[in-house]
Amino acid sequence: MDTHVRLEPWGEDDFWLLERKNTPEMTAHLGGPETAEKLASRQRRYAAMSAGAPEAGRMFKVVLVETGETAGSVGYWPRVWDGEDVYETGWGVLPEFQGRGVAVAAARAVVAHVGALDAARAVHAFPSVDHAASNAVCRAAGFRLLGTTDFEYPPGHWHPTHNWRSTPPPP
Repeated sequence: MDTHVRLEPWGEDDFWLLERKNTPEMTAHLGGPETAEKLASRQRRYAAMSAGAPEAGRMFKVVLVETGETAGSVGYWPRVWDGEDVYETGWGVLPEFQGRGVAVAAARAVVAHVGALDAARAVHAFPSVDHAASNAVCRAAGFRLLGTTDFEYPPGHWHPTHNWRSTPPPP
């Protein structure tokens, strides 16, 4: 059974969540912890995404319905992949909520959100090939593994990732 989550738009007061997720353990597959300046820039981008057009992407807090606790974040943003307009997604769940299906529920919820926005546009996730937990989330959330590719993240750093694709369900 899925953990029940709701997605809430990222807000001006959500910087604390970026700080909580900025640990060596949480960022091991993302290039490591970011500087205070990079976190502040990320906070401005995330808040701007929530205030802009949904087609330009969104960042959300992942909130547990049962308790109202913020368990992590999930988002989507447009990109061109192999000549196709798609959305990329990514998520992060705080350690105390990991292993409870939160990331799977959040990934499914963001795919459903994208489907309601643009049913024709697929959602891709690109976890590192050695990131077992994120690859398991993709599988459990209904993404289909298309193969392995070299992916640049953070900018200037290429590494092998899995290319997972989920076509949003019709609204």
